[in-house]
Amino acid sequence: MSQKIFFTNNVGKILEQLHDKLAPSKTMILTDNNVDEQYVTPILSPVLVGGPLEDIDIMSIKPGEEHKNIDEVKNVWKFFEEYGMTRSSLLINIGGGVITDMGGFAASCFKRGIRFINVPTTILGAVDAAVGGKTGVDFNGFKNEIGVFNEAEAVIISSWVFESLPHQERLSGFAEMMKHAMLSSAEDFDEILKINVIDNDFYEGVWLPLLEKSVGVKRRIVKADPTEKGLRKALNLGHTAGHAFESFALKGGNPIPHGYAVAWGLVVAAVLSNVHRGLPSSILYRLASFVKEKYGVFHITCDDYPELLEFMHHDKKNLTADAVRFTLLSDLGSPEIDCSLSDEEISVGLDVFRDLFGI
Repeated sequence: MSQKIFFTNNVGKILEQLHDKLAPSKTMILTDNNVDEQYVTPILSPVLVGGPLEDIDIMSIKPGEEHKNIDEVKNVWKFFEEYGMTRSSLLINIGGGVITDMGGFAASCFKRGIRFINVPTTILGAVDAAVGGKTGVDFNGFKNEIGVFNEAEAVIISSWVFESLPHQERLSGFAEMMKHAMLSSAEDFDEILKINVIDNDFYEGVWLPLLEKSVGVKRRIVKADPTEKGLRKALNLGHTAGHAFESFALKGGNPIPHGYAVAWGLVVAAVLSNVHRGLPSSILYRLASFVKEKYGVFHITCDDYPELLEFMHHDKKNLTADAVRFTLLSDLGSPEIDCSLSDEEISVGLDVFRDLFGI
């Protein structure tokens, strides 16, 4: 795994060093309107005036998952053409998961691939989307249906950019940290549930080590299985149901944050793990209680099951269209991949999920 990851609050300096080393013919930034106003200038200000990034061009797109589509990618490619990007050029993605997913995909396809750097500005982007080489866009109502595996040249993770994140954005990213802790150990799970992600200031001495530990779990798994042929499927813990919840909500015109969907999906995975793999009930109840308190309730009824199951059958890690594959846990730190469950078994799991949340 060649991807370099920097944990630092001196983002501008690292960017300047990387830029000098890569010596691109052209450099541009892809970001969204919210991030552009809040972060791009502070990140680049130390190296803008008289530096190598002084004349950099910035493309800012509309924020939100609904803009993570092939039409928006076409606009990015058009901008590349107009700006004169070549195969020796460099794209810097500054933003959340939408930007790093879509920017990485656009860069990977343009002229059969140009280099890119990810600077995540959300916790979710830092511990999940920006790291590991998955890029892509949503298509035909399904999450990340079109994409490629291609690692960024580097990822620069900083904690100071999270200080102004709203409550919802903090929790959204925290769900992926919970997932990594569940894949790691009981000790990591205990530690992560004690973190006050809402009121805690993102001090370098506290949060950079936490982020590094969480990213470390993902890096170890990705290094062993870069293109998701086996072990990497463990990282889909909570995502089979979570993506279904997310797609269901988006189709209904009430989109939910990815991390919230993952948090509820983790509870579904824990229910199924308890029933089919013997995950201790104490872990299930502790997780469900925490998620209910922090993330609230995702309201579904049994009438919604057919549509949710249809979304699950479209999950990319399924080996066939007929069987839904889950990542489950026999215990904290002991994932089991490719666990095939019937629609009836999944429906029973959704029943228990609804009971745990009082739906």
